[in-house]
Amino acid sequence: MFQLSSLKDTSCAPYSFHISLPILATVAMFQFGFVPKAIAQVVSEVIITGNPLAKSQNANNVSSLSGMNLTQQGQSTLGETLNNLPGVSSTYFGPNASRPIVRGLDGDRIRVLSNSGASMDVSSLSYDHAVPLDVLSTERIEVLRGPAALQYGGSAIGGVVNVIDNRIPRKPMQGILGKVQLQGASGNQEVSKAALLEIGFGPWVLHADAFDRQSKDVKVPQALPCAKPGSLALDKRICNSANDASGGAFGASLFFDQGFMGLSLQTYQSQYGTVAEDEVTIGMKSERASLEGEWRPRSGLIKSVEWQASQSLYQHTEFEGIDAGTLFANKGHDGRIQLKHKPWRSDAGTWEGVWGWQTEQGRFSADGAEAFAPFSHTRTQALFAIEEYSIGKASFNLGVRREQVSVRSLGNPDPSVDRFEIGTRKFSPQSYAFSSSWQWLPQWRLSANASRTERAPKDYELFANGPHIATAAWERGQSGLGLEKANSMDLTAQWQQGPHDLKLTAFQSRFANFIGLLGTSEFQEDLPLQVYSGVRAKFSGFEASGQWRLMQSGGTLDLTWRADSVRAQNLNTDEALPRIAPLRFGASLVSASGPWSAHLGFDWHAAQKRVPEASLATPQFTLWHGHVGYRQKVPGSVLNWFARVDNLSNQWAYSATSILTSTAPGKAPLPGRSVKLGVLASF
Repeated sequence: MFQLSSLKDTSCAPYSFHISLPILATVAMFQFGFVPKAIAQVVSEVIITGNPLAKSQNANNVSSLSGMNLTQQGQSTLGETLNNLPGVSSTYFGPNASRPIVRGLDGDRIRVLSNSGASMDVSSLSYDHAVPLDVLSTERIEVLRGPAALQYGGSAIGGVVNVIDNRIPRKPMQGILGKVQLQGASGNQEVSKAALLEIGFGPWVLHADAFDRQSKDVKVPQALPCAKPGSLALDKRICNSANDASGGAFGASLFFDQGFMGLSLQTYQSQYGTVAEDEVTIGMKSERASLEGEWRPRSGLIKSVEWQASQSLYQHTEFEGIDAGTLFANKGHDGRIQLKHKPWRSDAGTWEGVWGWQTEQGRFSADGAEAFAPFSHTRTQALFAIEEYSIGKASFNLGVRREQVSVRSLGNPDPSVDRFEIGTRKFSPQSYAFSSSWQWLPQWRLSANASRTERAPKDYELFANGPHIATAAWERGQSGLGLEKANSMDLTAQWQQGPHDLKLTAFQSRFANFIGLLGTSEFQEDLPLQVYSGVRAKFSGFEASGQWRLMQSGGTLDLTWRADSVRAQNLNTDEALPRIAPLRFGASLVSASGPWSAHLGFDWHAAQKRVPEASLATPQFTLWHGHVGYRQKVPGSVLNWFARVDNLSNQWAYSATSILTSTAPGKAPLPGRSVKLGVLASF
């Protein structure tokens, strides 16, 4: 059975997590083809991040990947999976570690959630730290941009990425459902397997899933040097880019007349190369126990009460060859309660709203030669409220959030490591957001969002002081940093007529105290010194996307397109901020006829020449891609076959948003041509 070790205040001891017999039985059933015919009846649910009132029309800028789109576009990292959505790019620390960048903002300004709860990893601490989530076990990924992310806290100042699965079943069913996915890719010799089984009987629904992903060094168009033992000294592959990842979960929910209660236990582990150094690998483990439920009272003012809580254990060890180096760990828990009140109606309009409380606590530790941040303890509590007023074809939302944040540096238990400042900082961020939406004409909807958001500095921004290989620098925090403050707004116009649609968004964020890692002219222990400092900054840009039906006769042919651009400026120095995506434009021809579907398209990236002095410019490039899919019905199941090719022309290119482009020039180009073949079977 699953075993989740207890939390201790500062311990970093290893922990164990064993996959239970139900998961092994699930995999065995799929492997040998014995799966009972699905007889389940499920009510579908659309989950929209940032839309707690569950309205059919939403003023917030939300985009999502799910179903076969997620299956075909899914990559081994979260950032690369979402990289082609309007306004979203990737930190790309090689093919094994990347976080999403939304509207030019990354790190702790982008909130990565698991089923709307905190992920509790340390991926925002360093670019080489991967997010412990895999699309093979994911049903849907939603990206919420801009001010509407207020309800998730100051760390969502740039946006929210919500990774959604059904490990806690949220709808009752009777019978058996299952899925199996198998796929392989040529560029990194990937072989991936995933299986899922859900069983509903009486008031119970059980869930079990497991996945395994294995890949080798990634192929690129030109030969690169490599000093890793056992590898060729010169090869057309990114040195030290192999990855082995696996995980699984077991969940159960009990349904009753007025709601449900469920829990899940899950594990994730990965062994991957960091690519910045030829002989450094990371061994990652993550365990999570989650509780979730809903109660819908029959009478009174409350429409529903939703709650969720989780406890997470995360650690990863950086190995230099076979020797264990620095150990990073984070242990924590989070909880969230939301009360949705019933509509208050009057002759003028209707009020609906959600009130909530959220808490998080994490204990971080870094132990080893490259421990650039101290042991720390961070606590956050918050109250928030979101009210919507609807009148005619217009609606108005007002959101308020008040937090209490405590960040305590504990130094390092090794008495010889005395470079860290010890102390506690307390903050009281307050955030406000307003949005409006108007159905101007039957085909046109206009919306606007504005917010005043505050974020408390993170532990490493306050207390870091040590060598960080991922940034090739000595990083130093400043304990006197104040709140990061931003005024943001965006305007959106959306048109839809039948299969045709168009969406245009313009946005701007102004920071009074943007906390960034800025270079200095000093050196410490032969490394350039970089200091977390607050500056005035401005981010502005646009996002656009659309679809036009070109043909509809025995099938369909659509032209889809997307474009985005962001300019980020340090207003103190009038210099560009680093790692900002250039102007991007993409288009695809998408066809569907009976069981067949196909697309052919490209993504063009302009040259990025607006970079600060310490960064390198990147030239323009174009990446072509395409796929073919076939849906086959067989007795008792449906098979979705797919083939996808990425970087069809085998273009040599570098990412403008990757720190490696400047700190390790030449070591991490974008992957070359790769063909992926797979099948998803649903029972």
